[in-house]
Parts: sequence; structure tokens; C-alpha cells
Amino acid sequence: MLDKNQIAQRIARELQDGYYVNLGIGIPTLVANYIPEGVDVVLQSENGLLGMGPFPFEGEQNPDLINAGKQTITVVPGSAFFDSAISFAMIRSEKVDLTVLGAMEVSDNGDIANWKIPGKLVKGMGGAMDLVASAKNIIVAMQHTNKEGESKLLKKCTLPITGLGCVKKVVTELGVFDITEDGFKLMERAPGVSVEEIQQKTEGRLTIVENVQEMTLAN
Repeated sequence: MLDKNQIAQRIARELQDGYYVNLGIGIPTLVANYIPEGVDVVLQSENGLLGMGPFPFEGEQNPDLINAGKQTITVVPGSAFFDSAISFAMIRSEKVDLTVLGAMEVSDNGDIANWKIPGKLVKGMGGAMDLVASAKNIIVAMQHTNKEGESKLLKKCTLPITGLGCVKKVVTELGVFDITEDGFKLMERAPGVSVEEIQQKTEGRLTIVENVQEMTLAN
């Protein structure tokens, strides 16, 4: 199975030259560390930064440079800083080509629940609802099951919905799934993971490509 960094590494392969990309809190922030060589993308942070770089090395952190998750980051040449109003204007006007988000649940028709668990303290919904309403393409990075081993890829989300029918692809520790009219479509399986295990741990509708390939990751 993949660890969090490997999930981010696999998602980074979806980046295309010239993309403007927003990375959500959690696993998605790690994608910044794995942008393929030769691929030029601009990372946008909803707290007011265009041109985000990878995480800094220990001892080189600047507390004034943070992403939306309050993690210290680096910037690249040509980076720009601005207020949240301008940042969300970029998002709402569909200037962002790809958004990578974490999620607590995804349904087999592309609904996403990623902002609230009833009964637990929530500081705010952040920018998730603007992102899912406006992004041209949404990829979700998430764990396939919860702590009890129950599937988080569902027929129908049980938690409060963030966006309806908006997710295009899901990458978990078990594999890569496209969202289609027939539900989740298994495109790749993680090293050492069988198709049977994925079937057992996926509650939502699942189809499988012929001769599904085992994922390969660069060292």
C-alpha cells in the first residue's frame, strides 16, 4: 500500500505543463514536493499566494511564508502575494486548472464530503466549497478506509456534502480511481495490493479496467 508521500507522488504525475494548481490541506500539500522534472506549474494558495514552492528544509523556515494549512513553505521566483479577496476571485473565475483536495468521503458519482464531522469542532469550512464549485478538475487524495476499516469510497456520502458530482479522480493507498457514469473505475492498483482487496474495501459501485496495472513510482 502507498503511504501519504507516495499518494502525493502519484497525483503529481497528473500535473500538466502550464497548469495553475490549488493544493488543499493534508496529503495534497505534499504534491508540491513531487512536481515532475520539466513540468512547469504555478501553485496557488487560497490565503493569498501565487507561486508556492516545496516545503523548506529544517532550519530554513520563514514563519511569514505559510500555506492555507498554516504550514511553512517556500516561494519560487516571480511569486506574488495578495489578499484573500483576490485569491478567491481567481478561484471563482475558474482560473485554477486543477484542485487537489483531501476528503473524508467520496461517493461513486463524484460527491465529496470534506469539511465537517457533525458533533466535532470546526473552525470554518475554509475555501473548499468555492474550490469544488469552480475548479475545472478535482482530484481527491485520501485514505481508502477509516480507522474501523470501513470504506470511505461510498455509494452515497453520509457526512455533510461539500460539492455534488465534482470529483474526477481519487487516489488512495490502494489505487487510482476515475469517477465515471458507472461509479469508481479502478485504473491502477498500488504495489502489492490485489484487485480482490480493493473490491472488498470499496462500498461504492466499482468497475475495473482490463488487466489493471500495478502502479510504478520513481524512487
